[in-house]
Amino acid sequence: MERLERGLFRLEQGFELQFRLGPTLQGTEVQVYTNYPAKGHKFDRLKFRPLDWVYPNGQEDDCDKYCRLDLMVAGSYQYYFSCGDKEKVGGGYIIVDPVLRVGANDVILPLDWICSQTYLAKCLGPLDKWLDRVRVAKETGYNMIHFTPLQKLGVSGFCYSMADQLELNPDFSPEGKHYTWGDVGNLVETLRKDWNMVCISDVVYNHTAVSSEWIHLHPECGYNLVNSPHLKPAWLLDRALWHLSCEVADGTFSEQGVPALFQDEWNINALSGILWQQVFSRLRLWEFLQVCVDEAVEQFRQRLQAGESYVNPECKKQLKLVQDPQHRRFGNTVDMNSALDIFTPHSMSPSDIQECCICFKKRLEELNSGLYEEMNHHAEQAIKCIVENVVYERLSDQGSKLGPVTRKYPLCSRYFSFPFKEMTFDEEMQLMEQREKACHFLAHDGFVKGNDLLRNCAEPGSEAYLRRELVCQADTIKLRYGEKPEDCPYLWSHMKTYTEMTANIFSGVCLINCLSTPLHVAEYMLDQARSLRPDLYVVAEPMISSEELQNVCVTRLGITSLIRDPMGAADRQEEEGSLSWFGGEPVGAFFQPSLRPLIPAVSHTMFMDVSPNNHSPIQTCSVYDLLPRSTLISMACCATGSIRGYDELLPCQISAVGEDHQYTCWNSEARTCDQVNLQTGILAGKLALNQLHQELAAEGFTQVYVEQLDEGVVAVTRHCPSSHQSVVAVLRRAIKNPETQHHTEAVSPMFIPGHIQEVVLEAVTNSNKKKDKNINGLPECTAEIQEHIQLKDSKVVKKADMVSKHNSIYQEIVFEKFTPGCVIIFRVTPEPKCQEQLGVLRHHLIQFSPQYQTGSLAEHSTPSILTKPLRIIMSKLTLADMNMLLYRCDAEEREDGGGCYNIPSWLPLNYGGLQGLMSVMAEIRPKNYLGHPLCDNLRQGDWLMDYVSERLLAKGGAVGEVGQWFQAMFGYLKNIPRYLVPCYFDSIIQGAYTSALEAIFKYMSSFVQNGSSLVKQLALGSVQMCGVGHSCAFPTLSPHLKDVPYHLSEVTNQVEQCCVTLAAGLPHFCAGVLRCWGRDTFISLRGLLLLTGRHLEARNIILAFAGTLHHGLIPSLLGQGSSVRYNCRDAVWWWLQSIQEYCKLVPNGVSILKCPVRKMYPTDVSGPQPTEAQDQLLYDVIQEAMQSHMQGISFRETNAGPQLDNNMNDKGFNVEAGVDQTTGFIYGGNRFNCGTWMNKMGESEKAHNKGIPATPRDGSAVEIVGLCKSTVRWIVKLHNDGHFPYAAVNIPREGQTYSVSYVEWDLKIQENFEKKFYISRDPQDPEEKQPELVHKRGIYKDSLGASSPWCDYQLRSNFLIAMMVAPELFTVEKAWEALAVAEKKLLGPLGMKTLDPDDMVYCGVYDNNLDNDNFNRAKGFNYHQGPEWLWPVGYFLRAKLYFAKKMGKQTYDETVNLVKNILSRHAVHLERSLWKGLPELTNENGQHCLFSCECQASSMATILEVLYDL
Repeated sequence: MERLERGLFRLEQGFELQFRLGPTLQGTEVQVYTNYPAKGHKFDRLKFRPLDWVYPNGQEDDCDKYCRLDLMVAGSYQYYFSCGDKEKVGGGYIIVDPVLRVGANDVILPLDWICSQTYLAKCLGPLDKWLDRVRVAKETGYNMIHFTPLQKLGVSGFCYSMADQLELNPDFSPEGKHYTWGDVGNLVETLRKDWNMVCISDVVYNHTAVSSEWIHLHPECGYNLVNSPHLKPAWLLDRALWHLSCEVADGTFSEQGVPALFQDEWNINALSGILWQQVFSRLRLWEFLQVCVDEAVEQFRQRLQAGESYVNPECKKQLKLVQDPQHRRFGNTVDMNSALDIFTPHSMSPSDIQECCICFKKRLEELNSGLYEEMNHHAEQAIKCIVENVVYERLSDQGSKLGPVTRKYPLCSRYFSFPFKEMTFDEEMQLMEQREKACHFLAHDGFVKGNDLLRNCAEPGSEAYLRRELVCQADTIKLRYGEKPEDCPYLWSHMKTYTEMTANIFSGVCLINCLSTPLHVAEYMLDQARSLRPDLYVVAEPMISSEELQNVCVTRLGITSLIRDPMGAADRQEEEGSLSWFGGEPVGAFFQPSLRPLIPAVSHTMFMDVSPNNHSPIQTCSVYDLLPRSTLISMACCATGSIRGYDELLPCQISAVGEDHQYTCWNSEARTCDQVNLQTGILAGKLALNQLHQELAAEGFTQVYVEQLDEGVVAVTRHCPSSHQSVVAVLRRAIKNPETQHHTEAVSPMFIPGHIQEVVLEAVTNSNKKKDKNINGLPECTAEIQEHIQLKDSKVVKKADMVSKHNSIYQEIVFEKFTPGCVIIFRVTPEPKCQEQLGVLRHHLIQFSPQYQTGSLAEHSTPSILTKPLRIIMSKLTLADMNMLLYRCDAEEREDGGGCYNIPSWLPLNYGGLQGLMSVMAEIRPKNYLGHPLCDNLRQGDWLMDYVSERLLAKGGAVGEVGQWFQAMFGYLKNIPRYLVPCYFDSIIQGAYTSALEAIFKYMSSFVQNGSSLVKQLALGSVQMCGVGHSCAFPTLSPHLKDVPYHLSEVTNQVEQCCVTLAAGLPHFCAGVLRCWGRDTFISLRGLLLLTGRHLEARNIILAFAGTLHHGLIPSLLGQGSSVRYNCRDAVWWWLQSIQEYCKLVPNGVSILKCPVRKMYPTDVSGPQPTEAQDQLLYDVIQEAMQSHMQGISFRETNAGPQLDNNMNDKGFNVEAGVDQTTGFIYGGNRFNCGTWMNKMGESEKAHNKGIPATPRDGSAVEIVGLCKSTVRWIVKLHNDGHFPYAAVNIPREGQTYSVSYVEWDLKIQENFEKKFYISRDPQDPEEKQPELVHKRGIYKDSLGASSPWCDYQLRSNFLIAMMVAPELFTVEKAWEALAVAEKKLLGPLGMKTLDPDDMVYCGVYDNNLDNDNFNRAKGFNYHQGPEWLWPVGYFLRAKLYFAKKMGKQTYDETVNLVKNILSRHAVHLERSLWKGLPELTNENGQHCLFSCECQASSMATILEVLYDL
């Protein structure tokens, strides 16, 4: 959830909307509120209610919980959410679309079916003639009539200037009749029920007509000089300009170069001079801004003499002016406190006070001078605007050519009404101070070009009236609502009544001047309308280019459709492009899941060929363009509209201002100019287009493709995604009149995939050569139209041949005489074979989603593999098989002689299995990114399909069966039109992937099955990392062991064991010698195998590594055959910890202790033995490991030297480990090797770090001590419970053998741990032998007894491991304090810093390619010296939870929230990762590291363990 106030989210009624927590909110107390009404309650915009959280898994998991709304009521609704004690942290709006109904049975009219025709109400004539006049709309296929206001108009006759919002226009009542709103309502209902037509009407809230009687009775409803005194300077200027205009009209300034009739630039320049000299200089408007200096100084003097002073607590020395609320000349004053703060006399002597007053006066004069300049800037702008307006209106060829200045056509528009008789300017100035008169000087309405349209230009702060920037509508009064109904009760009540009356009659409203109407006003009025008519259809014209500001209006007001007028498009390409932007999905769009993220949408569109505000297109371009334009509009997948007169090709459009012509009536037999029928203009063509538009919407043609074929030639395709039929319109625009402008005859051929069933419509625009200036006269052009003809009968298609192209069959269309003004529309179906294959394919996809039911077709002879559901086939696969089906990166694939699929011009897929495709498709699908290289590859050939099926077929068995299923499904896919291949390929892959996941989770533990989405995603890491590798030398298990998997070797043709191995990381550590790492395997085993329920695989891995025990250690790297490396001191302890976890988590897990182990090395001095060697029981192997450590381990690695490790110093091959008999701590290593997980060996000769470990961590490493303590404690319990036969280990010393019991060993570690490892807060701590090395206190050392003593004191994340495996070693308070330090210093967005950032060698960016002279960085030397590793985070969070519980409930609850919040970052990374895994490490602050594994087993395992603890 985010701040989305400016995002547009639209939903239809019937949808369920879910609110889910974003990553930053997880782990916090979030409450969602909405004003969407509860069932049975009325909507109240100000009343918000909290929503309840739904927990789908029955667990309070922040990853999956959600709030829901069942959207059943249309309107605009707000939501917000609080976080803890913070209110309204974020929020936004949701629009629920209305449902329109027509006919006696209230049949639904979907929004995309709408074909609207606008009627200027004043041209309809008497009400009893309306049906005859609007029948034109019915007979030409429109289903919505849009009326301009039906109210009584002002004297100007402007359609949107209403004299009385509540009175029906008296012109609608002929002599002797008096029609009412009830009669209008009856007519509207007749149209809805009998004609299946919806009616809407305009509403205007921002102004009323100057002639409105009520505005003069209630002048407070407008902006006047009483309630808006800031307009006084603007009013004075307006009156001065009126008087100047009268003088110009009378010829007063003719001799000065300003005659009544302007003729050239010289007149304009002279006007500028007159304005400055005769108007602005005399008005002295700057005085309205200035301070009366003498009065202010005298007041200041009196305050000083009275001994007053003031000190500003904000320390801001600034003189403040106080605005005069009445805005009088020199009415502004000074804030005397600010004056006293700045101007302080040295003493109270008269001379010092006088000196102080002089300084104060000087400062005031400077201020007044600045205010003078400010007003002069306003004056300069005003003169500029006035002059530009005069040039446009009287000289410009594009202007209105008003002629000479007169009182009817003054020099410039009047900005204020003046309802009094003419008087002198001086007399008018006196009226300004008379409240009963000044309240009637009302500001006219208008707008400022380029201004923020949401800003009210009549309110204080705007100088538009003063600067003459207003494009003024002089016949209207701007309405002043205030902030709430109490601010202007009459106006709010009047407009509310007007709104309710409109909503009672009409199914919808069109907001006129939407952006000029205060948002809170329109919001309130529409709320009143929706209370009477919940499914109110609301349209508006945006009049703004900013999509963000537009969305503010749309979302707050709940606007259903925005009117888009292509006349305003910058060019034809923009107009054509708007179809694909606002209409439907692209052709071949992907099938979306039913539950999907709600993404910001664009506003629903009413696409009009012309709107009432534009001139006739016949006047601005060619009449030949009208039919192609209408075709372009009709092919849009949205609502469409036109205005009466367009279809009749009237040479001049009826104007919204001043015209009183009446529309012609419908008569099917008409032969006279006062009636129309289908032979008139392009009415027949429009009927066909409107019918087609509605048919396409009804039949689900929701996909759109727009293509520019040639200059002026456009093809628009509407496609049905279920039947796969298409309708293709080809049209030729006529930007200029083709009779006078040259155009090319030739048009490029067009290739249409499929079979052309018929020509739906063919139209050619012809000129009549007749012209009649009467608005109702004969049109100058007609359209010759043919409908539903065969291709051979076309007059514009020369030939149509079937051709093969791009692996598909196309129909090639060659045009002739396709001149500007021509239109042809084809209905296209797939080839019969393609149609059949599509139907069968959809039939087989029904098992994944019912959305494929439509258009499906059962097959007579179905391949046997498809006769059973895929889930049945999937159920036969093991989890090891699933690894093959879903995953395996390129290195793993290459072991089998293959590789991941490489997409030309892009990248190889990350996996050979389905996840490689799913990761890419998940990026493509929601955006319908059909231009992606993967989609291109699918359209161009069958290579990817063959790769998917053949890869699986090669494996045989159950996996091969899945390959057969893919092969059969792709058999259909290869025979459908290529443009549909990507979407159906995605459906097949997505369905198979989902089926595989369902099968996988059935194999897993209840923890996974009932877990959150994050648990399930992490559990898939078990499948991702665990597979059967061919080159990994997995040790042989005892033949006496039960349930060991076997298979027939492809190499030896012998039956052999095929146990699962666990890859350390992808893509670097997953194949060959680098796949199996002892340490990584057992760090990961608990999370990826035990917690997921894969107990058998866990057992086999434990026993296999038991067989490799040598010198008391297990190998760090399993290697090929016997070339194993025993150079790590910690792997054996992770192995022992895993056995302990197995015994705890697996039912009867202790039975593993008696499982047979086939040892490779029966003794420390023997070489690897053949597989027939004798078995040992696991508890004997465990005892051997413990005994070896107690006795001491010292050996040199086999095959030591450069051939084993080219970077290691010779002394590094010497391996040592043992037990300190005083403390019980495990110790070992030397300064030339690195036996823990921090095992980076220097490699750079340039930097001289080759052969030097970056982090030797010799001595007693803290995590190994913790792991040892955990093991010893466990063995004590096992022995006491009778599961482990050994009570002690033996030490040979001086020829004798001493016994050390496990109880004694356990006690030694317990007693010594905090003494030796804890760095006390007390500088005088006697246990601290080297206090000079301490640089952080309240933490635990990283090691004890290191060859470099300062390394012991470094803050690292390793003590967290000891905390979790052996928490009994830690005092709760000390542990909690150390955890706080770790959180502050080490915790990153995803991982833990491997070194204190305050350490001098810290470096958080790992670059293994860097080879320079920097000792600490070259060749990735800082691998563990700062980069943020993920797996330690699991131990940090688990330790935090463990000790928080000890600290009390409040602390624990707070910690749970912290943990959830941290885990949410991992959830986001998993969701976004193309590898679908957690990385090995990141660079500092969570930045991506190029050299990290993208998926690390230990990272995913330890995070899963945290979720298990939660």
